[in-house]
Amino acid sequence: MHNRPRRKWLPYVIVLGIVVAIALAGYWLAKRTQYAQMAQFMQMRGRPPGGGSRSSAAGARAGMAGMFQAPPMPVGTATAVVGDIKITLNGLGTVTPLRNVTVGAQVAGQLLSVKFEEGQMIEQGDLLAEIDPRPYQAALEQAQGALARDQATLANAKTDLVRYQTLFEQDSIARQQLDSQKALVHQYEGTLSADQGAVAAAKVNLVYTKITAPISGRVGLRAVDPGNNVATGTAIVTITKLKPVNVLFTIPEDSLPAVLKRMRAGNKLPVDAWDRGIKNKLADGVLVSLDNTIDANTGTLKAKAEFANDDESLFANQFVNVRVLLDTLHGATVIPTAALQHAANGLFVYVVNPADQTVSQRLVTTGPTEGERVAISDGVKPGEIVVTDGIDKLREGSVVELPATDAATDAGAPAHAAAPAAHGRSTSANGTTQTQPANAKPAQEKKQ
Repeated sequence: MHNRPRRKWLPYVIVLGIVVAIALAGYWLAKRTQYAQMAQFMQMRGRPPGGGSRSSAAGARAGMAGMFQAPPMPVGTATAVVGDIKITLNGLGTVTPLRNVTVGAQVAGQLLSVKFEEGQMIEQGDLLAEIDPRPYQAALEQAQGALARDQATLANAKTDLVRYQTLFEQDSIARQQLDSQKALVHQYEGTLSADQGAVAAAKVNLVYTKITAPISGRVGLRAVDPGNNVATGTAIVTITKLKPVNVLFTIPEDSLPAVLKRMRAGNKLPVDAWDRGIKNKLADGVLVSLDNTIDANTGTLKAKAEFANDDESLFANQFVNVRVLLDTLHGATVIPTAALQHAANGLFVYVVNPADQTVSQRLVTTGPTEGERVAISDGVKPGEIVVTDGIDKLREGSVVELPATDAATDAGAPAHAAAPAAHGRSTSANGTTQTQPANAKPAQEKKQ
């Protein structure tokens, strides 16, 4: 008697059937949950006037269709405005004082005192320090004594010369004796001149014991303390003249014709000095001169601007960013530079359609740029809304979430139906807008 063959496939069929049954049950529960949520949503929203079960069902179907669409993406926006754009040349500069003098000792000796405070503003001729004057006072007296002695000797020699001349006329002495006396007088006159020079030198050295300021300006840190012996040339302090002050910077050689044209016309080109981060303007000045040679290695030309620096905001050797104003473009369409995006065929922006809150890519032609603002010569019109934040997730036709209006809109009316100026944005001077958080609810939902 033969054994029946075992059905090895039967357990697999049973397991597969159980899995399919579980999947169908899960799908049915998910659909039921979705319909329940949709019904609750429609109940919260309320039925439109005159609507019945058919309109409710249509609304439910529309709501279900909307649930499978991508949710609106919150973005930051800005409104294109009409404004002025300054055409500027940007460069890197270094503050250079008009005069920078190192004051040193002109005679050797012990430094008795220092008469200035570090960082003090001083005037030309102010006393800065004093060296022990006693050795130089003694040298002056010694020179004056030698001068007095030689003056007496010269006077006696001149008296003898007069006598010799009388005796020679009387033929009482030889001519050689008269000539010797004349030579002796000339010798004493030379000695007297040397003595007078020694007295003058001693007086100068005595004056040098008092160190005075050769220019007006700000003193730095002192290099030597009182009590030390200083030699001739020992540095005492450095004085920097900061009112006015110069800034040396470079401009590209391609911009040189425009600069020369303005300067030859007699125009003073305004120059602004900014800090390292280009966030704070430090001072206003004018362009005063250009170098006579272009650097062949860098293709730039050195330029010098002068600043009054009355508030002493600029210090010697300070690094600054320089902006030279060449011209001003009036009545341009201006948007933030954050709205610009790069593509293979050029620059583009995302423009928001207020009717359906969708975005579209639009190629633009840009003009001059000023800070975070750029002029648009083609592609965007004043009043249009461009996207400035959240651009990475956008595509052509993407739905975006605009900020809710501050005032309540009509029941059932979308938030974008209000005027563009009331979209909950605060427009700044450069046309940028500040949006509300992405989770802000429409006014009609708040009313519920």
